[in-house]
Amino acid sequence: MMNTTELAQVLFSTALQPSDELSPFQIREAVDERLCACGGDASWCAAYVAQEAGDHPDTYVTRMRWALGAVAGAYELVAA
Repeated sequence: MMNTTELAQVLFSTALQPSDELSPFQIREAVDERLCACGGDASWCAAYVAQEAGDHPDTYVTRMRWALGAVAGAYELVAA
């Protein structure tokens, strides 16, 4: 199983936005879809996140905080 940081990197690389009102199911579904699109290789998502951090440092922190909180909440329900 992936940890919260890895899941957040996958979510970060989706088109979802912090302003979207997303259910935990929608967040998990988006993460699953992105992983499938990447052939299950989460390292692609990590590379994308690194690129975005370099290209858009002004928005990176806010988006990553959102992604971390979103996956923590979405996957907390699954683990319970």
